[in-house]
Amino acid sequence: MTLDDYNSFCASLPQTTHVVQWGGADVWKVGGKVFTIAGRDREGGVFVTLKCSEMAYDVLKDQPGCRPAPYLASRGMKWIQRQTSQSMDDDALKDYLGESHRLVVLKLTKQTRKELGL
Repeated sequence: MTLDDYNSFCASLPQTTHVVQWGGADVWKVGGKVFTIAGRDREGGVFVTLKCSEMAYDVLKDQPGCRPAPYLASRGMKWIQRQTSQSMDDDALKDYLGESHRLVVLKLTKQTRKELGL
């Protein structure tokens, strides 16, 4: 998945906003809360970091091409970083991005969800 593909897909999800922060990372939020981060590694490859369920985290953390997300997972959060498509192809990545969006929406206050129409 290219960064353009990633940004286009994230833009298609309901009530998302995009910012570039943290050293040039493409950060997508819903209700002001981050649900995914993408950027380029030193070799020019695209990495995508996303929130996931505890079960998905337990499965993905040991898969080739995936790892617990730096900084986030070390703080006890269930975030995975997809570094290559070895274990997670682009279609699966889109499914996980949609799920990450949903998980973050569920953590928003009822008032915020109502204001956003979610």
